Amino acid sequence: MYLITNGRLITRDPANPYFEDGGVAVEGSTIVEVGDDLTLKLKYPNAEIIDAGGNVIMPAFINAHTHIYSALARGLSIKGYSPANFLEVLEGCWWNIDRRLDLDGTRASAYATYIECIKNGVTTIFDHHASYGSIRGSLFEIANVAKELGVRSCLCYEVSDRDGGEKCAEAIEENAEFIRFAAKENDPMIKAAFGLHAPFTLSDRTLEKCVEENGDATGFHIHVSEGPNDVEDTWEKYKKRPVERLRDKGILGPKTILGHCIHVNEAEMEIISGTDTMVVNNPESNMGNAVGCSPVLELYKKGILVGLGTDAYTHDMLESLKAALAIQRHSSGNPAAGWTEATGMLFTGNPAIAARYFHEPLGVLKAGASADVVVMDYKPYTPFSDENADGHILFGMNGRQCLTTVAAGKVLMLNRELVGIDEEKIFADVKLTAEKLWKNING
Repeated sequence: MYLITNGRLITRDPANPYFEDGGVAVEGSTIVEVGDDLTLKLKYPNAEIIDAGGNVIMPAFINAHTHIYSALARGLSIKGYSPANFLEVLEGCWWNIDRRLDLDGTRASAYATYIECIKNGVTTIFDHHASYGSIRGSLFEIANVAKELGVRSCLCYEVSDRDGGEKCAEAIEENAEFIRFAAKENDPMIKAAFGLHAPFTLSDRTLEKCVEENGDATGFHIHVSEGPNDVEDTWEKYKKRPVERLRDKGILGPKTILGHCIHVNEAEMEIISGTDTMVVNNPESNMGNAVGCSPVLELYKKGILVGLGTDAYTHDMLESLKAALAIQRHSSGNPAAGWTEATGMLFTGNPAIAARYFHEPLGVLKAGASADVVVMDYKPYTPFSDENADGHILFGMNGRQCLTTVAAGKVLMLNRELVGIDEEKIFADVKLTAEKLWKNING
């Protein structure tokens, strides 16, 4: 047993939201108790102490949509790449990369992503993978790295018709095989969804095959109406909106995640709400790709469960949170809009999404919840309590202020030092793999 103590404790538990001088008692992978620092120390005198040093103790972060496969793109300049629209972004950059990503590249990408997650206090991710250069076994490579480094993961493979029937069939089988594996293993840290790219790269026949292969095993994780091309293509071919088409093909439901949903109309929102399907907003990526602003405020009004992701644009969930608030205010023209929705996506929506896949309560510090805890290097110089903690987080914190990261009771980083992880060796190997990939891309 150990105690994380001597910190301002934000629990996200309505019954006990805040302790001015608080602590968390951890046994195995689970939180035993939260409470006043001194009380816990007296109750558990033999417990090991992790001293937060007066900083902020809070639940670790969840990223509800990211892409491990993009990790080796950092700093990459692709010859001749000058996109004029979103489709050219996909074809010139991301599909260009994933078509050259072999299993070594996938493994290196996983190491780089998970280490960045740990450093930013992220202990749970929902990843949407693509490596059309080498499909089979890719999810298993990622899962092995996730287990080694200790980051909870829900994984899927991005099925698409864009590279032909043979590759599509391999992608379907990779999902199916990993779903069967995850169900058999029943590892609390590894779960599976069925990945789909986006409606405009998926034929009706492929959607039907995926639904048949999946059965009721799990939910789907798919990009929807990220760019206007998705809406235009679906209407031209099927005379339907993307969400209507997915409903008619049996894709929607309580365990299905729709990424982006920027160009959805009111009727589609009603369908999403009526099927209890989840939506994940990725604000920085949407701005970077110039595809628009997701109607998060309207999605909330429809009672839709909305979470926050990064689309791998960053691994810092607080950076994504700041962007989410800013773009909603900018888009609505209302400087008072979006506060509840932006903070709600990260601190309420993401734990609720995680609860549909993982059994242990996440995103909350209370007895019985998974011991996913971070200590943030933050000592406020203005009044601080549960009533204004979100304001301090939004305007005073970023992910790199994470000092200590704990996932399922395992200390992954302590006082900014990774625990049991040879970062120098891993990154030397990752760098060699990245150099090989870059050379392959640019010749």
